Amino acid sequence: MIRSLGAACALSLVALPLPLAHAAPPPAEVARAAALDVPRADALADVPGAAAPADPPGAAAPADAAARTLTLVPSANGASYRDGHGREVVLRGFNISGEVKLAENGNLPFADTADARESATALRESTGANAVRFLLSWERVQPAPDRIDHDYLRQVTEQIAAFADAGFWVLPDYHQDLYSRHLFRPDSWYTGDGAPDWVVDGGDYPPESCGICVHWGQNMMNNQAVKQAKADFWHDRRIPTEAGPVGVREAFLDQAEITLRHLATHLTPAQFQRVLGFDPMNEPHAGELDDGQDAAEWERDLLWPFFEEFRAAMDRAGWQDKPAYVEPALFWNNNVPFVREPGGFTELDALGTRYVFNAHFYHALAQSGLYGKARDGENSADFAEIRDRAADLGTTGFVSEFGHPLGGNTAEKFPTVLKGLYQGMDSRLPGADWWQRPAESGPVLSGTQWQWDVYHGRHHEEMNGNPDKVRTDADGWNGEDFSVVHRDDTGTLGLRADPRVLDRVYPRAVDGSTLAFSYEDRSRDGDTTLTWNRIPAELPALREVVGDGQFGVLVWRDGPGAAPTELHLPATFGERATTVLSDLDADAVHRTEDSRLLLSAPDDPGAVHVALIANGPGAPAPDRLAAARAELTGWLQHNFPG
Repeated sequence: MIRSLGAACALSLVALPLPLAHAAPPPAEVARAAALDVPRADALADVPGAAAPADPPGAAAPADAAARTLTLVPSANGASYRDGHGREVVLRGFNISGEVKLAENGNLPFADTADARESATALRESTGANAVRFLLSWERVQPAPDRIDHDYLRQVTEQIAAFADAGFWVLPDYHQDLYSRHLFRPDSWYTGDGAPDWVVDGGDYPPESCGICVHWGQNMMNNQAVKQAKADFWHDRRIPTEAGPVGVREAFLDQAEITLRHLATHLTPAQFQRVLGFDPMNEPHAGELDDGQDAAEWERDLLWPFFEEFRAAMDRAGWQDKPAYVEPALFWNNNVPFVREPGGFTELDALGTRYVFNAHFYHALAQSGLYGKARDGENSADFAEIRDRAADLGTTGFVSEFGHPLGGNTAEKFPTVLKGLYQGMDSRLPGADWWQRPAESGPVLSGTQWQWDVYHGRHHEEMNGNPDKVRTDADGWNGEDFSVVHRDDTGTLGLRADPRVLDRVYPRAVDGSTLAFSYEDRSRDGDTTLTWNRIPAELPALREVVGDGQFGVLVWRDGPGAAPTELHLPATFGERATTVLSDLDADAVHRTEDSRLLLSAPDDPGAVHVALIANGPGAPAPDRLAAARAELTGWLQHNFPG
């Protein structure tokens, strides 16, 4: 059961069984507008567009169609995701996956749709994720300048559909790193992904070499072939091909429009509804700046016009109501001072809600070996910067990549680094300050961790096409080891890291607006329990009730809607080991079969509410529960008066 203490009444002074709310039926089939019938680039062979397939006949009637819609709505913090009930939505999940960087499965995230379905189930059940960033490859979409691989697009569509059918929000991403694997020699130390071989052949680039490099990313600064190829893309250099001269950037945009149209017309309406938007280009980097130009000016002069062209392609292909998830210059927020560059779209006035400010953040200092383990609050300012840039640009922030290696020289830092990254996404504040200044906590950031690779440690990748250089271990690409999942010897998918840091309480949907949120996961660093948010001594009963358990605190301002606020409950919050303390009545708190906690506030828009969810020691005595609730509501009134 869940122990719940709500408003003072005779029954609220005991641990109460919590009613079980049954999970909702399958997603609603909400009709979407047909794709616009406009001409496409005639330089590419394409098949005629078709109407979107119907959703399966006989599907269960939707119980909650409004929860299956998502819109960016302007807010005091720039913008926020809102569902059809008007609830503020937080997206959390993983990238699927680095397998797209490898040729072994045709640059697909999964070998087949069965693996995609299995992965969707495992991802939801083991982490509570509700979103994925789905990688795809330019070189597979367009294997020749005048040809599109429709079989590849069919497989991409089927695998996206597997996640949409499982209830995930999906963000497709055109992925690239170091521009293309075809830039690299068969015996090279490094490899890339992205552009097709005919683009590299037409560029006639110098022999690649990184010199003395200790990380693949240094190729962006040291490898002339990579630098020139990237610069050529942004300047739309015309290159010779077997189909005649083409502009490189123009070719990318042409095939992207075909991909966009294919997805819009081959996913069912219900599946397409689960697609968030599109990430046009992973980790954009200038390669070589023009004379006198810095990275912020490059964003304005070359990157932003590319994003505007991609946005126009989305509109022509039937994606008018979905935002483009645009990434700033790669190193704009790097926390190694001598690597950091200007950027973050500071030369632009606004993005608005047709775009999302799509940032990455890795603790580069920790990965470099120049820094020790992470500490409470050290990344708070890094994620505050993402929030602030998004708000200044009139949109929301989304962190589509963050993470840390689980193998290699800095793997021992994973527990503290991951805890710190999620702490920064949950709140602006360090744990040590949260109870004293909760009104400064800020909005909860959405994002997708890098990465979820079900083939981890079982690859068979001929690196750069070299049969004498087969990569099998870890992520199979440039020595990376980020995947949090693997398949064991019995064939079962399981987590490689502490589930306490991966399966987290988070506010999936808030009826109104989040004012403050924090989650203390009590994750482990070896034999040490990491506790960064300690309930202050001034709240002794609350401390006692929580004990040494995990806990989350949500403060929100009630909105005009009638749908409940929802939080994800991790597996560690078992039905008999969860306590909820709130200013709400006990009968306003319910738990669903699919691990959601529902909080139904009375119809009082503007009212401020609090809920603390904990999995502490056995059932506290009624008097201790009452004392803890009094402390919590007193804390709420002191910090959020009126």
